[in-house]
Amino acid sequence: MDKKVYIETLGCQMNKSDAERMFGMLGYMGYEKTTEPRKADLLIINTCSIRQLSEDKAYSQIGVWGKWKKNRPNIKIGFSGCVAQQVKENLFKRAPYVDFVIGTQRLYELPEIVKRVENGERVCSCDEKPYTEKDYKIERVKSINAWIPIMEGCNNFCSYCIVPYTRGRERSRDFKNIMTEVKNALKEGFKEVTLLGQNVDSYHGKGGNGEDVNLSGLLKAINALEDYGKFRVRFVTSYPTDITDELIDTVLECDKVCEYFHIPMQSGDDEVLKKMNRRYDVAAYTKICNHIRSRVKDVTITSDFIAGFPGETEEQFQHTLDEMKKLELDYSNTAAYSPRERTVAAKWKDKFIPDDVKTERLARLNETNRECCVMSNKKYIGREMEVLVEKFENHNGTNVISGRTRNNKMVHIPCERDLTGEFVNVKIVGAMTWYLKGEMID
Repeated sequence: MDKKVYIETLGCQMNKSDAERMFGMLGYMGYEKTTEPRKADLLIINTCSIRQLSEDKAYSQIGVWGKWKKNRPNIKIGFSGCVAQQVKENLFKRAPYVDFVIGTQRLYELPEIVKRVENGERVCSCDEKPYTEKDYKIERVKSINAWIPIMEGCNNFCSYCIVPYTRGRERSRDFKNIMTEVKNALKEGFKEVTLLGQNVDSYHGKGGNGEDVNLSGLLKAINALEDYGKFRVRFVTSYPTDITDELIDTVLECDKVCEYFHIPMQSGDDEVLKKMNRRYDVAAYTKICNHIRSRVKDVTITSDFIAGFPGETEEQFQHTLDEMKKLELDYSNTAAYSPRERTVAAKWKDKFIPDDVKTERLARLNETNRECCVMSNKKYIGREMEVLVEKFENHNGTNVISGRTRNNKMVHIPCERDLTGEFVNVKIVGAMTWYLKGEMID
C-alpha cells in the first residue's frame, strides 16, 4: 500500500508551484497525495515569510502535528519554504519533532532527504547554492491554469522585503526546461499558463541556438506553439522600471498573451518610496501606467500597497489613497506593514506605527481599493468579452459558470451546462465589487 503525503501550502503562487513539484517527486517515491492530514505518513508545511501572520500560522500547524506524533511516532514532519530558509537548523530546537528542514533553493533534493529521514536521520538542507533541477513529473492541482516558474529570487533589496534572503539572488530557469514544461501542461489539458517570477521581467535564458532569450523572447516562443489548441499566457510579477517597450510590443503582437500587468507600487508618496528603496517615484510609476494604457487596449493594471510603513505620516498615507484613485488601478493587493527579520526597515523600531493605526489605515486602503474595483468594472457593462470558464457550481439555487476575461476580470454567468475549460463569449450586464455579471451570447 502506498504511503500518504499531505502538504499544506502558505503564501504565493511560487509556493503553490513548489508544492506541485514536491507532490510529483514524492509520487515517484511511492507516496500518494491525501487531503486528510490525519491519514498521512508524511506531513510537510510549505511556508511563507512575507508577513508575520503567515510565519505564525506555520509554527502553529507543526505544533498540532507534533502532538499527533506522540501517538503516531512513525509519521514524518517536514518544514519547507521561505521560513525554513530563514531559520534553518534552529527549527529543531523550537520543534524537536520535525524530521527535516528544506530551504527554497534545495527543492529538487527532496527525494534524497526523505530517503535519509526514512532511515532514521534528521536532515537540514538550506544551503544557498541551488540544487540541480531534475525532470520529475509535476503533480498539478486540477484547474485551468498552470503556474510555471521561469525565474526566482530578487536583487532589489527593498527595505521591507525578505525575499532576497529567502529566495536568494535572481536566477533564471533553463529556456528548454520551461518550454518542455509549458508543452506538457498544454498536453495535460491546461488552457492557460502563468509565468512566475519575483521579478519576471528579469528573465534571462539561452535559446536552442545559444542566443539570449529575455521575457519577450520567451513569450514569443510560447505564443508560436502549435498543435495544442487555443490557450492563453500570463506573466507576474513586474518591477515597474523593468517594463520595456519591447515587452509591451510583445503583448500587443502575441495573440495568446493576455492584456494584464501586475505592477506593485507599494506607496503613493515619494519620501516613503525612497525609504522603501524602490527605484522610482510617483511620477515615474504614473508615466509607466499611462504609457501601457495608451498602447494596450482594455489592459488591466493591478498593484500592491503597504499601509503603515515605519515613519509613514497621515499625510503620506493620504498620498497613497489619492494616487490609487488617480491611477484608476483595477485592483490592488493590500497589507499592513509587518517587520521582517534581517530587513533594513525592521531595525527602525523607533519609527514603527502602532498596530491600531496600521489597522485603521489598512481599512481605509481596502475601502479605496473597493471603490477603484467598482469603477474599473463598471467600464465593461454592455461590452462583449471572451471568458475562459474555470468552474461550474450551483449558487443559491442557480447554476453558474465562472471564469476570466483576457484582462483578468472574473465573470459569473448563469448557465445550465458545465463548460469548464471552454472559451465562451458573453455580454457584461452588471458590475459588482470583485466580479462582473455576464450573459451568454447565443
